[in-house]
Amino acid sequence: MDGALDGIRVIDFSTVVMGPYATQILGDLGADVIKVESLSGDSLRVPPPYQHVGMSSLTLALNRNKRSIAVDLKDERGKKIFRELVASADVLVTNLRPQALERLGLDYESVKHDRLVYCQAQGFSGELRDRAAYDEIVQGASGTVDLMMRATGSPDYVPTVLADKVSSLTIAYSVLAALMHRERSGLGQHVEVPMTDTMLAFNLLEHLGGETFVPAHGPLGFARSLQPNHRAVRTKDGYACIATYGARNVADFFTVAGRPDLAVDPRFDSPDALYEHFEEFYDLMAKLALEKTTDEWEELCSRHSIPFGRVTSLEDAVSRLDTAEHPTEGTIRLVPQPVRFSATPASVRRHSPCLGEHNAEILAELGYTEQQISELSSDLVTVEAVYGESGGQQG
Repeated sequence: MDGALDGIRVIDFSTVVMGPYATQILGDLGADVIKVESLSGDSLRVPPPYQHVGMSSLTLALNRNKRSIAVDLKDERGKKIFRELVASADVLVTNLRPQALERLGLDYESVKHDRLVYCQAQGFSGELRDRAAYDEIVQGASGTVDLMMRATGSPDYVPTVLADKVSSLTIAYSVLAALMHRERSGLGQHVEVPMTDTMLAFNLLEHLGGETFVPAHGPLGFARSLQPNHRAVRTKDGYACIATYGARNVADFFTVAGRPDLAVDPRFDSPDALYEHFEEFYDLMAKLALEKTTDEWEELCSRHSIPFGRVTSLEDAVSRLDTAEHPTEGTIRLVPQPVRFSATPASVRRHSPCLGEHNAEILAELGYTEQQISELSSDLVTVEAVYGESGGQQG
């Protein structure tokens, strides 16, 4: 069965994580995704680990279900190719800075057509929209680092590219919404996804707290999440996540932990009381958790409907992944598309491409002859990198 976006062509004119992850999602859902790269390729082709230069682990993780064309966009012939691609497309996703797009003549006003959904993402909105931004910058600008400091006392980054990935998901659902609008109206539109605004909305959902009300009815922050002891607990033989939401869960936890006196403690017997005493509650939970093994806690929590989870190591998570054969990189692991569709399943139809792997194929679709394709390659308007099965560099 075809994916839900079968027949939709997406131009991926983006780099690093935010744009490529969003377009990979669209590709998994069935879209024909064409990744337009510079002659040197996406910057994430370079960092180790890799077996062959240009085919890093991140490239393999972010570019399945795509075709790659490498074009010199400083050459007028390269710009012509790009505009022809956009003319054939339903969607364009880019995270180039607005000033760069305008300088190249590839901004929305320059390439738009009636049915095009042009999704433009960048670090900031307004007068800062041309400022360079990476995940760490946006974590700082969006309050994420401040949340870490409030919770841990240290101005740490969340140890994942959170801003990039949240923005990727925002790009994906925004594109789908714009396609739905086009289905009804026949018209595309310009969609802007500023990372910092996206992460501010993400963070303030629960952390707006008392500032929801005017005048304020309490402090900023979701008290439970910001407690220093709000973490996985150490058990007699490992770690576990025990989440007690509601007075019933709290009472049941204390009962199975052998402290029925605490099950009726007025500090914890109502939402308001618990709100005032989260720190004491988590301190008690941490001490009591040490008295039983992880297996014992799992059995007790399951029996009393107390939410419980084991702490999965990254090694354990990796062991659950499927593998696939890549034509140049051999056996690789794939992180699956998590959503299950009964009628239009997501699928992996293409391996992550080498730089410019599909130049000739894509140019032929645009009507270029073999001679024209050869001339563009000879003149270095396009370039194709071919990676052999041996001789690669280890990261």
